[in-house]
Amino acid sequence: MKNLAGILGLKTQRAQRSRLKLDLPGLAIYAIGDVHGCIDLLLALEAKIEADAQAIQGTKLIVMLGDYVDRGPASAQVLDHLLESPPPGFERICLAGNHEIAMLDYIDGRIGLPDWLRMGAAPTLESYGIDAARLGAMYPTGDGADQMIRKAIPAAHIAFLRSLPIMLETPKALFVHAGIRPGIELAKQSDADLVYIRSEFFDNAHLLDRHVIHGHTPVLQPLREGKRLNIDTGAFSTGRLSAVRLWNNKGRFLST
Repeated sequence: MKNLAGILGLKTQRAQRSRLKLDLPGLAIYAIGDVHGCIDLLLALEAKIEADAQAIQGTKLIVMLGDYVDRGPASAQVLDHLLESPPPGFERICLAGNHEIAMLDYIDGRIGLPDWLRMGAAPTLESYGIDAARLGAMYPTGDGADQMIRKAIPAAHIAFLRSLPIMLETPKALFVHAGIRPGIELAKQSDADLVYIRSEFFDNAHLLDRHVIHGHTPVLQPLREGKRLNIDTGAFSTGRLSAVRLWNNKGRFLST
């Protein structure tokens, strides 16, 4: 007999996410930190990136480091934007963050609504036209609320969340949401570490053999420690969304 998740058509296990490799010498890469529903800051930062890239010939790449949803006011609008074409002259790769994984965990029935709400989901629901408090009062047991929420999230958004790779590897740098476990082969890094790790990554960053560009842990300004570069500047609380440009063996920070 199927379990309840199977009867409801919900998935019980996460699928392992893809890991990308890219080797294009001379490519200018702009990595953008955690957006967290701040569409206005993302648009402003993209405008700065476009202006900065005018002097760079050829196609450029924007790498989004995850955490597009929760906490800020416009998660649905951020996902809409990322589903559109990137700025002219750019390609775009969007990586998964722990908040995208948590959103899918809720949609797929692996966690309950209270768990997602503790991660800052109320503004995300509001961006889809859903008042979580009112819905909770209408459906005290939660089942009706879950059904309404899942119906309100567009299929294109859910498909986008499922499609996100978890790492981009280039010859000189790794791009990932939270970090890696130093000393372990990239192929053996767990998805959980790549989107959740903190202290084990920070404390052993001296073991890194290439630069790791990440977000996940908010800092006041982009922070470089050895080969570890954190560009999560807490956009939803500080109003500062940051990026780093990597080109010709040099880095440059841009922020709103």
